[in-house]
Amino acid sequence: MISMLEKSYDLRNTVEILNIEERMPRNHLLRKIDAALDFTYIYDLVGNRYSAEQGRPSIDPIVLFKIVLIQHLYGIPSVRQTIREIDMNMAYRWFLGYNFSEKIPHFATVSCAFCQRYDSDIVEKVFEWILYEAEKSGYLDPKVVFVDATHIKASANLKKHCKKAVPVAARIYDEQLREEINADRQAHGKKPLRDKDDGDDAPATKTITTSITDPDCGLFHKGEHQKCFAYGANTVCDKNNFVLDVEVKPGNIHDSAMFDVVYDRVTQRFPEVEMVAMDAGYKTPWIAKKVFDDSRLPSFPYKRPMTADLGHKWYEYVYDAYYDCVICPQYKVLGYSTTNRDGYREYKSRPYICQQCPTREKCTRSKDFQKLVTRHVWQDYIERAEDVRHSPKGKAAYGLRSQTIERVFADAKEKHGMRYTHHRGLSRVANWVRFKFAAMNLKKLATWRCRESCYFVFLASFCPLNRKRVCSQV
Repeated sequence: MISMLEKSYDLRNTVEILNIEERMPRNHLLRKIDAALDFTYIYDLVGNRYSAEQGRPSIDPIVLFKIVLIQHLYGIPSVRQTIREIDMNMAYRWFLGYNFSEKIPHFATVSCAFCQRYDSDIVEKVFEWILYEAEKSGYLDPKVVFVDATHIKASANLKKHCKKAVPVAARIYDEQLREEINADRQAHGKKPLRDKDDGDDAPATKTITTSITDPDCGLFHKGEHQKCFAYGANTVCDKNNFVLDVEVKPGNIHDSAMFDVVYDRVTQRFPEVEMVAMDAGYKTPWIAKKVFDDSRLPSFPYKRPMTADLGHKWYEYVYDAYYDCVICPQYKVLGYSTTNRDGYREYKSRPYICQQCPTREKCTRSKDFQKLVTRHVWQDYIERAEDVRHSPKGKAAYGLRSQTIERVFADAKEKHGMRYTHHRGLSRVANWVRFKFAAMNLKKLATWRCRESCYFVFLASFCPLNRKRVCSQV
C-alpha cells in the first residue's frame, strides 16, 4: 500500500547558484519602469550636491531615489519598512541593481539624504522630469484639466492642541476687488471705502486650533467626516489621469484659496488648456472671473443656494439690470443701498411696505421689517458659468471627474498609501505627496510605453516586408 502522505525535504540550507536576471519576471512593473526611463539623469540633478574632493564615497544617488520610488509605488508606510521589504524581495533587489548577498543601505542613510541633501527643488525637478517624459511620448491631454483637493490625515494627536490667534491672510484678488468696489460705489454716488491699511486699526486676527505635535497641519472637519488634523493636497490632472501639479496646504484652508497657485502654474506650462472642471467648492465669483478672463471655460456643478427651507425660492427675487434693482415675489422694488467691503451690492426693501406684506414670514423675519438681497459685483461671471454648465461641452467635462481626478485620489489612497502620512512639517509632507504623484505618473508612463512597444512588435510580426522599419521604432 502506497501512502499518499509524503514528508517534504528541508531545503533551507541548500546552496544554489542563481541568476537574478533570469528569475525576474518579464512582465514585472519594475522591469517596465527600468526600461521606460534613463535613470542616469539623476546624476545631472544631484551632481552639485556632492563634493568631488572631500568625504567618503557615497551611495549611488540612483539607488536612493529608486528606494523611495519603491516605497511610493507599493504604498509602504515608512523608509524603514521599505528597506526590510527590499532586503527580502528579489524584484526590488533587481531594480536597485543588487544581487542576493549585497547589503541594502541603512534606512537612516536614505532618510538623511532626503531631509538634508535632496530638498524641495530636487523633488520638483524629478516630478517635472517624469511629466516631461510623458509629454514627449504624447500621453498628456491637457485641453481639459480637472482640479480638486483631498485631505491627508496628519501625524498629530487630536488631543494635543492649543488655541492660537493668527492674522487673517490677505486674498490674492483683494486689491483688484477693492478697486472694483470703489468704482461701483462711485458709479452709485457713494464715497470710496477707506483702505484698512491706511488707518491705525490693528490687523484682523482669527483664533484657530493648532496642533502641538505638528504646528503646520490644520484642523479639518467637514460634514460627516471625523474631526482630525490634516493636510490638503490641491491637485490638477489631465484627461488621461496624469497629475500635472499639486500644492499642499494645511487642512483648515479652504480649497478655493489655493486655486490660483496651481492654476497659474499649470496654465503657464500648458497654455493649450481650454476648460477647467472643478467641484462646487471652487464655485466663487473670483475663480469664475479669472478663468473667463484667461479666455478659458470653467465647468462647475450645480450649487444649491443657502436659503431658508420655508422661505421664498432664491430665483423668485429677480434682478433688473436696467434699473439696477431687485423685484421681490410680491412685485415690490428693492433699491440699491450700498456696496460692502466683501464686494456685494446690497438691495433693501422699504419697511413700511414689507410690514403689510402677506408673505412677510416667508421673506424676512427682521425686526425692522426690511428684506436684504445681495449680489456680487462679479455675479455676471457666475451666470456665464451657469451657461457653460448647461452646454454639452460643460456637461461632458464635468462628467469625467469621476474617471479622472477622483480616480487619482482613490488610487493614491488605496494603492499608494496616501490616506495618512508619517511625516511632519509642511515642507516634508509636500515633498512626500509630490513624490507619490511622481511615482503614479511613472507607473502609468511605464505601462503605456510597454504596451506601445508590444504593439509595434506584434505589428512587425504581421508585416515581414516592413519589419526593419517597424522594429526600429521600438
